[in-house]
Amino acid sequence: MARTPIWKTIQTTLTNEIADGHYRPGDKLPTEAALSTRFGVNRHTVRRALAEMSDQGVTHARRGAGVFVAARPTDYPIGRRVRFHQNLRAAGQSPQRRILRLETRVADARECEELNLNTGSQVHVYEGVSISDGVPIVLARSVFPADRLPDLPTQLRRTKSVTRALKACGVTDYTRATTRLTAILADSTHALHLQIQEGAPILRSVSVNIDAQGTPIEFGHSWFAGDRITLVVTPEDA
Repeated sequence: MARTPIWKTIQTTLTNEIADGHYRPGDKLPTEAALSTRFGVNRHTVRRALAEMSDQGVTHARRGAGVFVAARPTDYPIGRRVRFHQNLRAAGQSPQRRILRLETRVADARECEELNLNTGSQVHVYEGVSISDGVPIVLARSVFPADRLPDLPTQLRRTKSVTRALKACGVTDYTRATTRLTAILADSTHALHLQIQEGAPILRSVSVNIDAQGTPIEFGHSWFAGDRITLVVTPEDA
C-alpha cells in the first residue's frame, strides 16, 4: 500500500491547525527544532513541509526571524493621492515607519530631471521602511528639493510622516503625477529590510508627486513585498 510521506503529514497537520485558528495570521510557527521534536523527525523533513506550505502561500519566512503564518495581502490604493498611514488605517492595520537614512546632498542627473532642478541643486534624501502591524511591507526612498523645503529633514525626524512633514513646511496638499510599476526580484538589501528571501518577487514603484501649482516636490522609489501587499489602481480622486 502507498504510504503518505512524513513531510506531507506534517504539512497537513500544520495547515489544519492554522485553519482551525491555532495559529493566526502573523503568528510565528514553532522552530524547526521544536517541530522536529514534536513529530519525531529530522530538520530536513520539517524543512520540506514548511517549504511546501510556503509555496502554497500558507506561510512565509523572514530572514533571521523564523516562519510566520501568511496574512491576507493588504490592499494599497495607488491614485492621485497616495498616503501610507491613511491607506493602512483604512485597512484596519497599524502603520509605523522606521527611518534608515536622512541626508542632504547634490542631486544627480535623474533627480534634477524629475524634480525640474538645475544642475548642482541640493536635495533631501529620505529612506525608510514602512511597517504594518509589526511586519515590514515597503522599503522606500524619497528625494525632495532642498531649497524649496529647507526644514523638511527636521519635520521628517519629528513626524516620521511625509504628509505631515510637508504640511509643516507649507505644502498642504500634493498629488501623484506619474507612477511606474515594475516586477523585479529582491536583492540582498531589499531582503534584509523587508525580511524576505533574496530573489523573492517584489514590486518597484517609481513616482513623482506635485504640489497644487503642478511643481514636482517628491521623486520616489518604493519596493513592496510581493506577498504582503496588493497595489490597487484607483480612479481619479477629487
